[in-house]
Amino acid sequence: MNKTNNKPIAKAAIVGGGVIGAGWIARLLFNAIDVAVYDPDPEAERKIKAVLDNAERAYTQLTSAPRRAMGNLSLKNSLNDAIQGAQLIVESVPEQLDIKQAVYAEIEQSAPDDAIITSSTSGIMPSDLQAKMRAPQRLLVAHPFNPVYLLPMVELVGGKHTSDAAIEQTEAICQYLGMKPLRVKKEIDAFIADRLLESVWREALWLVKDGVATTQDIDDAIRFGFGLRWAQMGLFETYRIAGGEAGMSHFLAQFGPTLSWPWTHLMDVPELTDELVERISSQSDEQSGAYSIRELEGIRDINLVSIMQALQQNEWGAGLSLADYEQQLYTDASAGISEAEIDTSQAIETVRRRVPGEWTDYNGHMNESRYLQCYSDASDAMMRLIGVSSEYIANTGSYFTVETHIQNIDEVTAGENIYVHSQILALSGKKLHLMHCLYHEDGHLLSTGEHMLIHVSLKTRSASEPSAQVLATAQAIADQHAKLSKPKGAGRFVGQARS
Repeated sequence: MNKTNNKPIAKAAIVGGGVIGAGWIARLLFNAIDVAVYDPDPEAERKIKAVLDNAERAYTQLTSAPRRAMGNLSLKNSLNDAIQGAQLIVESVPEQLDIKQAVYAEIEQSAPDDAIITSSTSGIMPSDLQAKMRAPQRLLVAHPFNPVYLLPMVELVGGKHTSDAAIEQTEAICQYLGMKPLRVKKEIDAFIADRLLESVWREALWLVKDGVATTQDIDDAIRFGFGLRWAQMGLFETYRIAGGEAGMSHFLAQFGPTLSWPWTHLMDVPELTDELVERISSQSDEQSGAYSIRELEGIRDINLVSIMQALQQNEWGAGLSLADYEQQLYTDASAGISEAEIDTSQAIETVRRRVPGEWTDYNGHMNESRYLQCYSDASDAMMRLIGVSSEYIANTGSYFTVETHIQNIDEVTAGENIYVHSQILALSGKKLHLMHCLYHEDGHLLSTGEHMLIHVSLKTRSASEPSAQVLATAQAIADQHAKLSKPKGAGRFVGQARS
């Protein structure tokens, strides 16, 4: 059902499977791209798996759109083996110029001629990275943010010799991955985001050293205050609002003079003495030591998912990137499932997923609203199958559910895999009668959902006839499904005894 279309690449190679490299692995794998990894760390496989587990939990919550097929992961014993056939090679090794240049020299010995090479460096200029390369035009910086599999931002920085084509190809790949590529207009150390972060980090170190604040005080000031504004408006738009109706010019006139006041230490960095390191470490332990790093990662991911979903609902900030990515997934699903490619003589699989922990109630069982969500997703899949695409909805109309009957037959808990089979029970002009059956991965029935849908014009907001093409496609499936036995429980009403 989740065939992926128009992939910009089929295979990527990751050199270095640490925190950032593993995040790239997850982002690529979850978008149907095969990934080969080289990392000499004997613990690399365990560490990568931990990141993939976190990413899987986050992605089950991120969007209800049909997910792309999972790419194939392979861990290689040599860099040469990893880069064979790769169209994108992502370097994520330690932040030392000599190490990175040595990696590029080895890559260039056997990498495909058309492979793009990107560095995940957070600050080294690409011109320095490519200084010793034979083909420097294909190297650029693609600096992501942790966790790479969730945060959409990626800074793209070309060096003196980087070709426009390499940047454009990388931009297309990142957009396909659901990311927000930002082209840095001038090559500069630490690029844009880290230069901003470093200024805040320096000031925070002084505040701790001078005893003004603890690590938790500083984090609270950010996460309960301006961090919430930054998450959806950034810096300049936030200050524009601070200027009131007169806007940015008034803000600059009112607060600009304060920039010359001796508030900050600017480039003056406190010496990281043993005493200061111990103070920061002990405060951090007191603040967060009750949680393991993996637990903190899981909490971070679910919070990010919730924030991004809220921004998506409001069509703002990072929510726009999620909306664009979700639309890609729906478009893929529309193109990847068709009557010609599936067996419409049987009930059609329309949903397959794992039950996330957030879907369960106090008993640990999937709650009733999530059964309905599964059926809503299944109905959406059937709509796409018969031709009710986003373009069709924009220009013609859609099917609205007007009546639903759900039977809950058995329990299912977090972490278990489920799937839905859907069947057209009847089709008559504007009316479409669907039956969904939700199954556990072992094949036993968990629930059924019966739905009556009416085709509606989104211009008049009233019942309307579907297009001839949609009706013909739906009728062909309905004719096939009419030969099947009706699912058990079809046509029941509340209170009717089960047979």
